[in-house]
Amino acid sequence: MIYLDNAATTKPDEEALDKAVKYCEENFWNPSALYAGGLAVKKRITEIKENILRYFPLGFELVFVSCGSEADNTAIFSFARRGNAVTTSGEHSAVYESFNELKKRGVEPRFAKLNADGSVNVENLLDLVDEKTSFVSVVHVNNETGAINDVNKIAELVKQKNPSVVFHSDGVQAFGKIPFKMGDKIDLYSVSAHKIGGLKGVGGLIKKKSLTLYPLIHGGGQENGMRSGTENVLGIIDFGFVAGSHLSRVSENFEKTAIVKGVFLDNLDKRFIKIISGENSSPYIVSFSAKGLRGEVIMHMLEEYGVIAGTGSACSSRQRHSRVLKNCGYGGDVLDGAIRISFSDKSTESEAMFAAEKISECIKKLKGVMDRNI
Repeated sequence: MIYLDNAATTKPDEEALDKAVKYCEENFWNPSALYAGGLAVKKRITEIKENILRYFPLGFELVFVSCGSEADNTAIFSFARRGNAVTTSGEHSAVYESFNELKKRGVEPRFAKLNADGSVNVENLLDLVDEKTSFVSVVHVNNETGAINDVNKIAELVKQKNPSVVFHSDGVQAFGKIPFKMGDKIDLYSVSAHKIGGLKGVGGLIKKKSLTLYPLIHGGGQENGMRSGTENVLGIIDFGFVAGSHLSRVSENFEKTAIVKGVFLDNLDKRFIKIISGENSSPYIVSFSAKGLRGEVIMHMLEEYGVIAGTGSACSSRQRHSRVLKNCGYGGDVLDGAIRISFSDKSTESEAMFAAEKISECIKKLKGVMDRNI
């Protein structure tokens, strides 16, 4: 099997998982317990946080949550509490639908336009920011097109216009994948474990210590009162291993994956394909469309060859057409044929070449059938 839907989830790293399971078999204690075992587990969780935060500016802390969506929701509902809040029309549904929810809470949601590659139209976004804006959220890497937004620069421009804005970025598709030194104008940054070989059920919100969260979940006061509920120790220990590995090799993996993506694009028959992802998009994501065909038909044909691909965001798979691609300005023929290939740091050139050849073969077969039926 050649798995190329890594933007949806990645295969758990076997070495990291083995180490995490072994640790938890020997240290099954509740980290809130006050005896030696519980205190030792709590210390290990703190050490994992410190190791991840070494890659971020001073003055930040990490709150473990259940997933990237919870991190996004916690950020939004903590700080988008008055006036208006601004985001992009290309956000992951965890942000986009949360902004729609803000209407019911008396906060006006504003959505900035997208460029054709899925990046935010910065000029339009800045036009939406005014003296009543309390919160701005801009995705770092678009999960469908791979467009990389310069969130450091955008945050700086936003705060030039309104210094009191709290700025958040959903970094789920960037963390551990895109070389990035976060600037001090970003206040909150969401991350997830299962996009980099970790386990589902663990995410994190990296936040300035000076900001006070309003917890979504109340109870035992875990995570310094910011997220109640017994910590997912297995997932956090595993996340510590994969985060350390990816953050330390982020530039190396970025360059390697860029080569893999290049091989894929070079071997794709582009006569019947429109490439949606821009030249400077994430090497981990390629979005394209077989115009006039159905992306899900091609996806199922590929599965027969052992190639697993997606047609867009797994979290929005029940929608016929991608909201993000619609907001990029594409019409029905492009939307129908949309396919997303997403690599991991373990994807190979030979896998990319095979997938490109089979995609081209499937499209030619379908085009031939359609031509005969005309």
